[in-house]
Amino acid sequence: MAILERHDTGAIAHLEMNAPERLNALSDEMLAALQAEFDTLRDDRSIRAVILSGAGKAFCAGHDLKQMTAGRQAEDGGKAYFKDLFDRCARMMMTVQSLPQPVIARVHGIATAAGCQLVATCDMAVAAEGTRFGVNGVNIGLFCSTPMVALSRNIPRKQAFEMLTTGQFIEATRAAELGLVNRVVPAQQLADETQTLAATVAGKLGAAVRIGKEAFYRQQMLPLDQAYAYTGDVMVENMLYRDTKEGIAAFIEKRDPDWNQ
Repeated sequence: MAILERHDTGAIAHLEMNAPERLNALSDEMLAALQAEFDTLRDDRSIRAVILSGAGKAFCAGHDLKQMTAGRQAEDGGKAYFKDLFDRCARMMMTVQSLPQPVIARVHGIATAAGCQLVATCDMAVAAEGTRFGVNGVNIGLFCSTPMVALSRNIPRKQAFEMLTTGQFIEATRAAELGLVNRVVPAQQLADETQTLAATVAGKLGAAVRIGKEAFYRQQMLPLDQAYAYTGDVMVENMLYRDTKEGIAAFIEKRDPDWNQ
């Protein structure tokens, strides 16, 4: 069995991290598999939404501590390995948000440390009731500084800082209240609810979602006036699409659009 399984349903790609005995830890192998699959998806115009899940009893427990401990055996105490590891992880996380397709995390069990970072990085997330989230590295003396980047861009500052400094977990309902996940559903409904959300997204004009996702993240980094100037240009570009013209005409004429993309 591959460490990362993929199966497609129509325009939806489902990626499942498949290392349940290690709680789908972001090992060197898992990071490489995720990066390779995301790189493939970047140019796949047949896929309009991606679901990311974990096999077994957990979504993802973060970095592989056994591998990290083994990395200490190097002459430099692991410094070069750790730098490379966190750089590779950051690249993978940034790739998720640079993909043209929305990525939806399907979360159950636990999502801890870099696993929580992965949930925060995904464009949307659906969680099963009872799922627990934490950036708990501080409990073993390792502050979750890189997970903090994604977490602090998802939830309010004080709540993020409390999670980071106490190492305490929050339940799925609290994660939804804070904005870390979009919705919480009974475990038996998790797969169907996530699939329905992905299908809704995949049913939209792909070109519009692609340009919109890129604009969504870019405008967040700009001052207000620059954000409006940039997104105004994006709207102009979008308006000139053949399929956008068709979509507007179909709405006015009260019919289904005849989209090419």
